[in-house]
Amino acid sequence: MAKGIYPEDILLSPILTEDTWQQMEDGKYAFRVALGANKVEIRKAVEEIFKVKVEKVWVANRKGKPRRERLSQLHGRTSRWRKAIVRLAPGDRIEMTGGSR
Repeated sequence: MAKGIYPEDILLSPILTEDTWQQMEDGKYAFRVALGANKVEIRKAVEEIFKVKVEKVWVANRKGKPRRERLSQLHGRTSRWRKAIVRLAPGDRIEMTGGSR
């Protein structure tokens, strides 16, 4: 980690969808990460926060979608964001708890 950058600033939140729950069985976990984060920083942040060994990191930049308000016809966009999927070493797990339904 670079000086002054904390792992909590890199990993913003886990992505918990039906697809990512299925990927967790294969040892793959998805996170929303900071826009400027690279693969090395993401790997170090996951290993430091969760005390696991990361084998591989995939990242994707997600574009913001066009949006408009219904009545006032204001146009805008949702914010862009960066997604990271990490594969853990065999035997490592991260305990994720889903929200109540």
